[in-house]
Amino acid sequence: MIKRTMIATGVALAITTTLTANIALAEEESSFMDELEISGELKNESAVFTKSGQTIGQATSTTDTTTNNSSGDLYKSENTARFFINGDVGEEGSSFHAELNLKYDTEATDGYKGAKSYSQHDLLRELYVDTEVGNEDNPISIRAGKQQVVWGTADGIKLLDIINPTDWREMAQNSMEDSRIPVWMLNAETDLESGGNLQFILSQAEENKIAGLNASGDQGGPFVMKGVDTITGKTNGFLNVAPALAAVATTFHQASVGAGGVGGFQQMPTSLSGITNGSSTSLVPFTGFTVDGFAGNSVAIAGGFDNVSSAGQMISNGQTGAGVAGSATNGAAYAGGSATDGINLLYGMAQNGGFVGSTLANNNITNLVDTTWGIATPTSAFEYMPNSTFSTFNSLSGAGSEYIVDNDAQDKANFGFRFKDSTEGGTNYSFNFFQHEDANPYIQMDWVDQSSGEVLAVELRQGGDANGMPLGGTLVSRANVQKDLVSYGACVTAGNCVAVAAAMQPYVNGNATNATTVLLKDSNNNYYGAMNPNTGAANNALYTDPILRMTEKSNTVSSIGASVDSAVETEEFGSVILRGEFLYNHDEMTPIVNKKLLAIGDLTGALTMKKGDVFKYVLGADVTVLTNLMLSAQFIQFRNLDYVDEKCTGTTQMGSAYDCSTYTGDQATMHLTNQMNKAEENKEFYSFFMSKPFGAEQQHRWNNIFMFEENGGKWNRADVEYSFSDEIIGSAEYNKYWGDENTQFGQMEKSSNFQLGLKYIF
Repeated sequence: MIKRTMIATGVALAITTTLTANIALAEEESSFMDELEISGELKNESAVFTKSGQTIGQATSTTDTTTNNSSGDLYKSENTARFFINGDVGEEGSSFHAELNLKYDTEATDGYKGAKSYSQHDLLRELYVDTEVGNEDNPISIRAGKQQVVWGTADGIKLLDIINPTDWREMAQNSMEDSRIPVWMLNAETDLESGGNLQFILSQAEENKIAGLNASGDQGGPFVMKGVDTITGKTNGFLNVAPALAAVATTFHQASVGAGGVGGFQQMPTSLSGITNGSSTSLVPFTGFTVDGFAGNSVAIAGGFDNVSSAGQMISNGQTGAGVAGSATNGAAYAGGSATDGINLLYGMAQNGGFVGSTLANNNITNLVDTTWGIATPTSAFEYMPNSTFSTFNSLSGAGSEYIVDNDAQDKANFGFRFKDSTEGGTNYSFNFFQHEDANPYIQMDWVDQSSGEVLAVELRQGGDANGMPLGGTLVSRANVQKDLVSYGACVTAGNCVAVAAAMQPYVNGNATNATTVLLKDSNNNYYGAMNPNTGAANNALYTDPILRMTEKSNTVSSIGASVDSAVETEEFGSVILRGEFLYNHDEMTPIVNKKLLAIGDLTGALTMKKGDVFKYVLGADVTVLTNLMLSAQFIQFRNLDYVDEKCTGTTQMGSAYDCSTYTGDQATMHLTNQMNKAEENKEFYSFFMSKPFGAEQQHRWNNIFMFEENGGKWNRADVEYSFSDEIIGSAEYNKYWGDENTQFGQMEKSSNFQLGLKYIF
């Protein structure tokens, strides 16, 4: 980042210094000042919501219904002063262009109120020099500096237009010219003797700006998508859910060791050769005790769950039991109390911290767990993790999280070329190639050591030894994790394993023979967690606080594209323009969701990014009717050529079914609240655009674009530009989003808005 900034700043400083020297010289040579052209515009654009309710990620907690917007609330008040400076350089016909862009938005999220590099608020938006080299008959035109280059012209969508990154913080509402982010590049173009045109691009790599995709999460921003909220959201983002989940694990750890001098809950060994009575002093032996065995069970407790007089206690010490292998009537006994649903205990432990004054209480801030248990259609974090063992909680206890940006890709260069020509029949076509760092960043999740930053290895152990210790279990790969758990409770009637008295069921139903524990270790085989998985004793303080690191990265993509357009004469409509744009991306990153691994608490294995090939295309038709009404219709399809859809249904130790599928996630909408929405293999959009000038001199214009998304998402933008004079231009714009809330457009319904703008040109 420092290197990139120094290069850009150095180039800008050199050019600015040259301009300053030239302007100073121009005070003595007025002829230069006569050739220097300065123009600009002053503009205010203000926008209000037209729908009442919460935007995505706006809530401060899972129970917060008061933090919302009302129809008419202001969300944007942006004042802009833009200055355009043009002049000649030397005596060889070269020229320069500069654009200064001063913006301030009083309503924007922090970090975007004023100037921000490589966004729509970039102070130095453009700065380049135009010149020609080569012979006079076939010169090469060169534009060097900070600029934007347009390859694609599709309505409402960017396909071939991939040279510059885009500021998507207001979705696609802004014009492409404004939302496109200029970058430093060398742009060379020449006309060939055959009649074609060849263009070469060498440009700086820079990422798109996406609302919420940063450490702060842009809470309260009007255009945060569900897919981004899943990463950084204050309530539903894994960046914040993970440490909250770790806090609950710490609460269970304190209960297991007997916090406050009170005994912990009963230990359940993996072997039933003998069932011991007594309290565990660690979570480590609980390799067969899972979340669904606890939350999905009715747990009998003596005296109920009392977090005041029995601080930290989950299951009362008053429970006793004894049993040996053999008959179901061989003397097992159970001293029970009142029956309580485990979900109530889990909810209390999570939200209240397990004891009065606990600093581990979630207080419904993040979406950990609600008051009902529904693993068939999970909508909270714990419901996605029914097969996670309490021994895994030992590994996660004390964990934190962080969001960092890997800037290495931004010091690299993109390059590409385009050849365009026309046939004798008048068909225009182009072939495009661009080798580039994908402007859409992706997120890589790793467990790391908090001090050294070393990436930790994830080790999976199935079962445990006779005392329930995980390292005595079988080492398994992620591919071999069992989807169906076998419960000791099933042995009561199965007749093919150790018989267990019915009175012992509250213990054994939560104990599975083949549950998988997630362990974290460094390169020196030091295991992480509150207790050492080797011994069950207190761990070295160096290994008690792993970090779930989310790294924003960029990936190299090879893009091969083409375009074609041709005029077809029709009797009814006159000339109709048929056009198409086509793009094949090699090694584009797409999200993969593995719910089997998510079920055991393997977060870094459950949510990954995979390289794959994608083919995108747009087919359009344009026609002008009623003298000057332009109509344009488009069919758009994104085809994932490496789509993943492996359906799976698994069973917990309680006999409950859960989704263990692996699939390509919908990057825009997958969310804790919609079962991590699956993407379409072939996603389709349809658009219809209208544009018409009006007024005595056709000086005004109105436009309307409507886009329909597969599965029911809809967006309509109607805008009008009215020229009060040559210098004063007013504008109005209405953006309406509606449809299925789990579509790209439908999720933005509460962000529908109305904007007014006034621009003065000088």
